[in-house]
Amino acid sequence: MAKGEKTPVSSPSGQETPALESLTKGRLLVALNALLSRRNVTKAAHDLGVQTSALSRMLAQLREELGDPLFVRSGRGLVPTPFAESLRPRVHAVAKELEAIFATPAPVSHSGAPFDTRWNVPSQFRAAPLAVRPAHLLDGEPSHHEVVRKLEQVADDAPPQKRLARHIGMMGIAGGGNGRPLTIEEAEEALDIILAGQADPVQIGALLGMMRLRGTTAAELAGVVRAVQRHTRTVLGTPAQASLTADLDWPCYTSPHNTAPPWFFHAARLVAQAGVTVLMHGSTGTGAVAGRYEVIAKAVGIPVCTTAAECAQALATRNIAYMPLVTLAPQVYRLLGLHGLLEVRSLIFESLPMIRPANSKTSLLGVTKPSYKELHRDTAMLLGWSDLSILGSVRDIAQFSPFRLTALHQLIDGKPRDVLIPALMAEPPVAPRPRGTPLEYWEAVWTGAMRDARAEQIIVSTAAFALFAIPGRAATFDAALEQARGVWKDRLHAPTQHGVSTAENGRERLF
Repeated sequence: MAKGEKTPVSSPSGQETPALESLTKGRLLVALNALLSRRNVTKAAHDLGVQTSALSRMLAQLREELGDPLFVRSGRGLVPTPFAESLRPRVHAVAKELEAIFATPAPVSHSGAPFDTRWNVPSQFRAAPLAVRPAHLLDGEPSHHEVVRKLEQVADDAPPQKRLARHIGMMGIAGGGNGRPLTIEEAEEALDIILAGQADPVQIGALLGMMRLRGTTAAELAGVVRAVQRHTRTVLGTPAQASLTADLDWPCYTSPHNTAPPWFFHAARLVAQAGVTVLMHGSTGTGAVAGRYEVIAKAVGIPVCTTAAECAQALATRNIAYMPLVTLAPQVYRLLGLHGLLEVRSLIFESLPMIRPANSKTSLLGVTKPSYKELHRDTAMLLGWSDLSILGSVRDIAQFSPFRLTALHQLIDGKPRDVLIPALMAEPPVAPRPRGTPLEYWEAVWTGAMRDARAEQIIVSTAAFALFAIPGRAATFDAALEQARGVWKDRLHAPTQHGVSTAENGRERLF
């Protein structure tokens, strides 16, 4: 059925009538105008004075009646489809006219005679709208329709810079909201060109800035992830990377300003000791502290791997490995360095937790914005993933907090599932200021040389979250928590890569 085509339904008398009565159509047009203006269901519902659920139902009805999705979800709200954008002027005009009708005061006769509505009527004839040239074309600027036709003429075998310019142009045609989001294939090609070193520096800033301004869609993020994955295969070697397998993908990309102790590294060690293969990969920016996680991994005997062969060996012998982004995807690492010039969190940041260097059963992510958990989960579905676990209310890394209500947003066998886990306990007091360096204190909590009840609970519950996320590992979070507590209790009996127990190894360094 074509977009906008009416769907007839049968009336009680058996005659066909339009699917939507005029009253319902008017309500839906007003709702669509608010959604186009606000690009957010909650805010639009507030403006209209209706419940969010009611507006969501009206949006579903609009989509069915008009035969178009109308909006796609992005990290910054709803992005109108090209069809919805084409309706914007007409819908806005109808909504304004409705407001004007109800704002018009009753006619008053100034002659003292009664106002006779039988002859005081509008003309039954209509004049065509005043013909004018659009104001934005006064200086010879082409219309956005002409720009679209010109961009569509760019051939698929055109030079890389020309093809990248086509994608940038499609997102921001002639300004004024005439652009559209990129498809998966377009976003993938755009980043392929950048990672191949064939893009102009101005184009890189324009592409990332435009995506940030409009709000990234799941299709765009999926395309960028595909391009980054292809880049990692080029760096590591396609055959070698294809043989990499792991039970758990644990991305850890954090801001260089994040100085909180990385207790999740200890949790990953517990999971590895439980017989799960864990591949960690990450970065702490590109500046003076970029090697923080490399130091941390080496300090506790987690192999830091720079090749696929090293990673495969570590996973086979130690059940755990860490790969720095700088060696895993050097061009992407350099793109992160643009943050100092742009001072915005670009799409590259959002793609890194989803690059899965190995063939993993599931991945652990941490997000803060409610819209981003849907963005990443929708992206995973577009990428064909069957399992994913997103830890809500935590930015960048999957580190569990057992002291508050926690929301888990998952994909289980390709189907979305949300789980709420109540606070497991009251938060213990913060431990006194430790002696020694933060790194020494962090190591000493593992060995038992320092007791920190709060840190221990974070480590154990984070390990439980990881075990709960692995398909078939634990039926409930409580069961996963029991497994994690058991491994924590026996952790010091596991040998290090040097054949010395972790307790002995830690005490040799500290004392």
